[in-house]
Amino acid sequence: MFSLRFSGVGMWFAGLFFAFSLFPSLLPRAGYVQGVASGITIMIGYLIGVGIQTLWRYLQIPALPARPGKWLRIGAYAFLALTVVSAIWQYVGWQNEVRSIFDKPAISPTAWPVIVLVTVVVAALILIIARSLRKLAVFGTRLLGRILPPRLAQLISVGVIAALLWSLVTGVLVNAFFGGANAVFSVRDTATTEGTVETTSTVRSGGPDSLVSWESLGRKGRDFVGTGPTVEQINEFTGGGAKEPIRAYVGLDSEPTLQGRADLLLEELQRTGAFDREVLVVATTTGTGFLDPMAVDPVEYMWNGDTAIAGVQYSFLPSWISLLADQQAVKETSRTVFNTVHDYWSTLPEDARPDLYLYGLSLGSYGVESILTSISLVNEPIDGAFMSGPPFVNPLHDEIEGDRDPGSPAWLPEYEDGRTVQFTSSGSEIDEVLTTNWGPTRLVYLQHSSDPVVFFNQNLALEEPEWLLDGQRGPDIPEEMTWVPIVTMWQVALDLPAAGSVPIGHGHMYSPQSNAEAWAAMTQPPGWTSEQTKQLVTVMQAQGTAQ
Repeated sequence: MFSLRFSGVGMWFAGLFFAFSLFPSLLPRAGYVQGVASGITIMIGYLIGVGIQTLWRYLQIPALPARPGKWLRIGAYAFLALTVVSAIWQYVGWQNEVRSIFDKPAISPTAWPVIVLVTVVVAALILIIARSLRKLAVFGTRLLGRILPPRLAQLISVGVIAALLWSLVTGVLVNAFFGGANAVFSVRDTATTEGTVETTSTVRSGGPDSLVSWESLGRKGRDFVGTGPTVEQINEFTGGGAKEPIRAYVGLDSEPTLQGRADLLLEELQRTGAFDREVLVVATTTGTGFLDPMAVDPVEYMWNGDTAIAGVQYSFLPSWISLLADQQAVKETSRTVFNTVHDYWSTLPEDARPDLYLYGLSLGSYGVESILTSISLVNEPIDGAFMSGPPFVNPLHDEIEGDRDPGSPAWLPEYEDGRTVQFTSSGSEIDEVLTTNWGPTRLVYLQHSSDPVVFFNQNLALEEPEWLLDGQRGPDIPEEMTWVPIVTMWQVALDLPAAGSVPIGHGHMYSPQSNAEAWAAMTQPPGWTSEQTKQLVTVMQAQGTAQ
């Protein structure tokens, strides 16, 4: 049986951390998400309190005299009560402030029953696990105490349990989670999205004469080659003369080896005449093999279909899992595919080959960065790279942000006066560089200030981020969002799975207009205007590309 006794100091910290857990974060939270956040945060606070009390007793620090101690406790609990009541009272208002930024319906105090229920369940589960481990530690201490000094026995017992727990979490459990997720999503990859029809185009992978079978493309690969603007749709927008856009794609099941998939992609590009087009985009997909139509369709419209876009699948897992499991896979795939295509492209006459661009969304941008830092670009540099929603694991993005020009905010940096790299949140911020000295190789980062995929960092646990400082905050960050050690890291971490479920233009959902303006600024299609960008978005909305 577990004891129902609780540490007074631990309960005080648990209450304080509960109040902190109600502070707003980057994204609006559903009641059950708030319950998870509060349940975890309460137990973190309780653990900190118990740890402080245990250390106090272990160091044999004397307790305060009775009278000062009494008044200190009264003051501490009065402060706690005021803090908790204030946070509970303001919670609905805080959440509605965030929801108004995201154009989401307001919530009411009726959300509280769900919050309380989930909080209690989560906190209870964590407490049961923690006390089970403590009982195991006590048992181990007694067993070792028969042959060792008491404190040494306790140290070894706790150390062994901690090591086993760490090994279990980082080894068996994590591997089992990734293995199970891979099995589940690999089955899903065999399905075809409703509305996606097998392509009959000779310039699409999976179509007639293709070296890649339709079945081997994977679900997201079939979506990519089976959809997109037609010649008729492009002609209607541009006024005529359009070519059918080339879309080349290789799935995980198309070839057993990475180099085999890269070679197959090159053969597909050669077969379809991709190297005779004006623009060639080598895209790094997200985890499932996804290429965002709101990002790839605009470049086909603005270049009148005289384009080729190529991608290779490297995982079955969705991005939020791939971010943890597939960093090495995306890096190796990106470099191998790029080197294979680039080696051939660089042998072609400079005036007879397409402009070469890289594109990546989310973890795909991590793959693009691995290419940008490789030696292969020295002799034959590319024309540009477009990276949307770069995740917190991107080293080049992190380095550029840290070395940004003085006075520019962390959420939208300026770097070396924009000679090579431009940051934008809507695409429009980089219009002004079209008349300035933007170099021949152009890099664009598209990021929202409310995107936790971009701004999560383990350092949030102990260090206030620059993007939360006064004068540094982006337009999507609520005024009441406050950094609290440890708590803010958990809050932003819990925002990650929901980052792709918010309205377009916020979080990890990048709009067709932002994508189109970034592509237009980087590639500079002849005669293209900002008015055409607005018209293009209207066309895409009418066709259902931009929801």
